[in-house]
Amino acid sequence: MRIALPDGSKKEIAEGGASIEAILRNLGINPEEVIVAKNGKIVSEEETAGCSDELKIVRFVHGG
Repeated sequence: MRIALPDGSKKEIAEGGASIEAILRNLGINPEEVIVAKNGKIVSEEETAGCSDELKIVRFVHGG
């Protein structure tokens, strides 16, 4: 699985069949602070990602 991280770096992991939430936690990323696109479509944390998937993790910024 190919992952584009919020800092612009890229990472490949062999893990497959895991939930987006589990993948984020394994990467040390708080799921409440990011949006994840799987193969170009925004998905929820409950979605499962496989070895052939491509994830893009975007950290969103909010202010008041």
